[in-house]
Amino acid sequence: DMSTNHPHISKISMMHYAKLAGRSCLFLMAAYFYITQWRFVDGAPFDGNEFGSLFLAFIWVLFIGEMFLRFFPSNMESPGCQKQFAKNYIPKKDDISDFKLDTAKSTFAVALAWFALNGAIGCLYLNGIIDAGIMLLISLAYSVCDMICILFFCPFQSWFMKNRCCTTCRIYNWDFAMMFTPFVFIPGKYTWSLLGVSLCLLAVWETLVHTHPERFSVETNACLNCIHCDEKLCMHKKQLKTLWKRIKPKF
Repeated sequence: DMSTNHPHISKISMMHYAKLAGRSCLFLMAAYFYITQWRFVDGAPFDGNEFGSLFLAFIWVLFIGEMFLRFFPSNMESPGCQKQFAKNYIPKKDDISDFKLDTAKSTFAVALAWFALNGAIGCLYLNGIIDAGIMLLISLAYSVCDMICILFFCPFQSWFMKNRCCTTCRIYNWDFAMMFTPFVFIPGKYTWSLLGVSLCLLAVWETLVHTHPERFSVETNACLNCIHCDEKLCMHKKQLKTLWKRIKPKF
């Protein structure tokens, strides 16, 4: 019985599912518009296509609002992106003067892999192999993958960071900066403002990582213990694995 350990999906998990559905619809809409309209006008919506510009403005409003909320404490956000705030710090140790996070190698590996991937994509764009419409689709695909990482499987967690769960993730608030990386190559008021705000969010996160590392480690912050977690994503993922084992086809 999937409900044995945790009978209900948490409100925060439900919010993630809603985001997954919304972002998936946004990607599918953009793909439809690209196939039917944008690919015939040299990379719209960035080159004067009126409908494309309106759609991009809609995307801008959605993500700017979501990013803005990240700058402030919230009970309806994942604890993974809330540990930066002082209100979510419960000291485990009296002396933290010499405490440092041991995550430099893993975070560098993630950054290197991400730059390599998007550098390759950028080269394709600069050489005219893909256009700006495809770059928008890649960015929206990243936004869908962000929710997949939270709800189902995260390669950064499994292959690089080796963290216990999203709550303890060292790079949780890198998500928007990673999401809008393709916009580096596309100057524009919508693209660069989205990228700029995401980089501000990243800068605040990284500043607090270095000035208050104790907030980001389960060794020093009792708030990151499982007992304080209302999200229960790890339990949710275990339930999904159990369900998959029961229903997966056997060959």
